[in-house]
Amino acid sequence: MTGTDHHTPAAEVRVDGPLPPGYRRVATGRVREVVGLGYHEFTVGLIIEHRPGRTVTDTDNLLGTMLTGNPAPIHTDAHYAAQTPWGRILVCSAVTLGIVAGMTVRSTSGLTTANLGLDEVRFTRPVFVGDTLYADTEILSLRPSNSRPDDGIVTCATTAHNQHGEQVLRYRRTFLVPRDPDRVRDATHY
Repeated sequence: MTGTDHHTPAAEVRVDGPLPPGYRRVATGRVREVVGLGYHEFTVGLIIEHRPGRTVTDTDNLLGTMLTGNPAPIHTDAHYAAQTPWGRILVCSAVTLGIVAGMTVRSTSGLTTANLGLDEVRFTRPVFVGDTLYADTEILSLRPSNSRPDDGIVTCATTAHNQHGEQVLRYRRTFLVPRDPDRVRDATHY
């Protein structure tokens, strides 16, 4: 190596060194991305910022509206929507909820065995095509499941904001997660 060479020769690469955040070692020299947390990886009061943000597109709104069977012209008819107080198409609330809930899965409930409840859903500001959504989730409570001893119950509150920092949605969600996430990860190759 010369004084200006910043590359480490392959023989010098440490394959069993510290793990990068968000990964777990699955073999010598091999790591796997972590999806979801296990029961004991949550702590009450933890706030998770979900990234990347997600820009809502016309396609998102149209497909989501059609999938839900929602015929309201405020979501699909630009002329109609232009006559409303919003002056443009309003993204269907089910689409907004679906996008935000989906944003949270990777870091919260990726290993879930069941969703138990979605409560206190509030759409606090309209969402329009072109808005970029960001979400934060706070862990509110944890308890072992009485009926499923291999799982724990997590309750969290998620809040979504648009690109201007304005809150657009908030809700509480309760779900089951494994108490031994590595057993589940090993059995499912996650």
